[in-house]
Amino acid sequence: MGITSRMIPTEDASARKREIEEKLKQEQETLSFIRENLEKSDQLTKGMVSILSSFESRLMQLENSIIPVHKQTENLQRLQENVDKTLSCMDHVISYYHVAKDTDRIIREGPTGRLDEYLACIAKIQKAVEYFQDNNPDSPELNTVKARFEKGKELLEAEFRSLLTRYSKPVPPILILDAISVDEELEVQEEVVLEHLPEAVLQDIICIAGWLVEYGRNQDFMNVYFQIRSNQLDRSIKGLKDHFRKNSASSGILYSPAVQTKRKDTPTKKAPKRPGKDDVLDIEIDSYIHCISAFVKLAQSEYALLTEIIPEHHQKKTFDSLIQEALDNLMLEGDNIVSAARRAIMRHDYSAVLTIFPILRHLKMNKSEFDSTLQGTAASTKNKLPTLITSMETIGAKALEEFADSIKNDPDKEYNMPKDGTVHELTSNAILFLQQLLDFHETAGAMLASQETSSSASSYTSEFNKRLLSTYICKVLGNLQLNLLSKSKVYEDPALSAIFLHNNYNYILKSLEKSELIQLVTVTQKKAESSYRELIEQQIYMYKSSWLKVLEHLTDRNMPVFQPGTKLKDKERQVIKDKFKGFNDGLEELCKTQKGWAIPDKEQRDFIRQSQKKVVSDAYRAFLHRCANISFTKNPEKYHKYRPEEVEEMIEKLFDTSA
Repeated sequence: MGITSRMIPTEDASARKREIEEKLKQEQETLSFIRENLEKSDQLTKGMVSILSSFESRLMQLENSIIPVHKQTENLQRLQENVDKTLSCMDHVISYYHVAKDTDRIIREGPTGRLDEYLACIAKIQKAVEYFQDNNPDSPELNTVKARFEKGKELLEAEFRSLLTRYSKPVPPILILDAISVDEELEVQEEVVLEHLPEAVLQDIICIAGWLVEYGRNQDFMNVYFQIRSNQLDRSIKGLKDHFRKNSASSGILYSPAVQTKRKDTPTKKAPKRPGKDDVLDIEIDSYIHCISAFVKLAQSEYALLTEIIPEHHQKKTFDSLIQEALDNLMLEGDNIVSAARRAIMRHDYSAVLTIFPILRHLKMNKSEFDSTLQGTAASTKNKLPTLITSMETIGAKALEEFADSIKNDPDKEYNMPKDGTVHELTSNAILFLQQLLDFHETAGAMLASQETSSSASSYTSEFNKRLLSTYICKVLGNLQLNLLSKSKVYEDPALSAIFLHNNYNYILKSLEKSELIQLVTVTQKKAESSYRELIEQQIYMYKSSWLKVLEHLTDRNMPVFQPGTKLKDKERQVIKDKFKGFNDGLEELCKTQKGWAIPDKEQRDFIRQSQKKVVSDAYRAFLHRCANISFTKNPEKYHKYRPEEVEEMIEKLFDTSA
């Protein structure tokens, strides 16, 4: 047992030893393999180092060879670029020396029809000028291109003038009338565009103007512009005026047939008819009113055109110059109208002031638009219209005042009195004048207000002006009434005086009512209408008094008292005979006289006839009835000449010059 147990460990040790030896052998083999590989790696590393060293050496050699070549090439490229730039500069410089020659033909032939090409040519010349000024200011070439540039600019200025002159035409009158007309039936008005220049021409003019401002350093073209356009504006307005003179009187066609319209302020409305005047003056007034409207419309159109061509900071001044001639002519014509009115007033032809009313109304209605159009112009320009308005208001107010005085002071000339007692010329003229004032009541009221200096007139309201006009009309009527009363005394027959006053008062009242003047009068005289009716009734009463001496013969005064069957005494018979004879003679005389008198108003004439016929007829019939059974003569037909019906027929023929 003991031997066995000792043998077992010995065998284990041997086995383990072999195992270890075997592992050691394997490890040695692995070590040998690694060693061999390391040796090979070392050899490879040495080979690689040798190759890299050789490559590095070769690279250094290559670098040493290439860098100088690269630098040399770079220098050559730079030299080439410099040569190219130099050649380009030389070509550019040389081109400046050829500019004068190259542009000679185009400059000489001018810009007409080829503006873009011409401006490009001018640009070349301008660059040449700048080059020589900067680089060779003493060279003769500078003077050459400068002269060429000035020539080119001169031809551009000439082209500007030529285009404006050639294509600027007066606006046809019919087109102007269409532009200023307003159709009251249309809510939206179609605006008439006034085209002054063809679009292509306008663009060329704008282009030239822009060049002259930017490069030409020239403002003379603005003077050229306003002179040419000013002439066309003035010619357009004169053409409209001629159109009125030629066509208004004959055809009455003032607007184009396509646009039959009226302006809202009715400028086509004729000025009121004046006694003894024809339509020539009316046409002149209508023409002037239209020319005022035309000026505003044309000036607005001119300003719109001007803003496209003239630099902004020169626009207002150029526009101011452009409109002066036309505006001055209009103001001169207005001054002439004022002067003509002043001369007429000196001749006591106060109706001449009526020419001013439609014009003044139109000027005032259009003043705001006028002022807006002239905004930015010189104060002297803007003040022209207000000055004319003031002149018209002053002369108008003077005419109104002198007219009122003339009504008061018209002399009582016997030869000037109507022999039939009809309406006096002074009355008809005065009423006609006042009726015409009614058409311009706002203008007339403002005209009177313009002369007021009282504090109450500091703010002229429509109501204030209306009261002033009412006061004025009442003054004229009062003066007229006083003068008529004075004139009536020229008649020797009080009855004719009464008929004269009746006719005139009745004419005044009916005229006031018919023309609506009564509404103006009653603003300050509430009882004017009833006052005139009282005056008329008074004159009828005064007229009827003329029959009292005839009717006196038909009364019971001095009539004998008798009993039926009693024989009258000679004296008593004579009284009755005298009564018949007095009535017959008086009736015949009155009817003969009064048949030649006139009462133009049929209503009044019939009323007075019927009234008087009844009074006389009733009295005559009563008289005949009282004398029916009285035997006062052997020849009753000698005294009883007229039957009551015949008396009525005689009275029915009163105030009838044709009877």
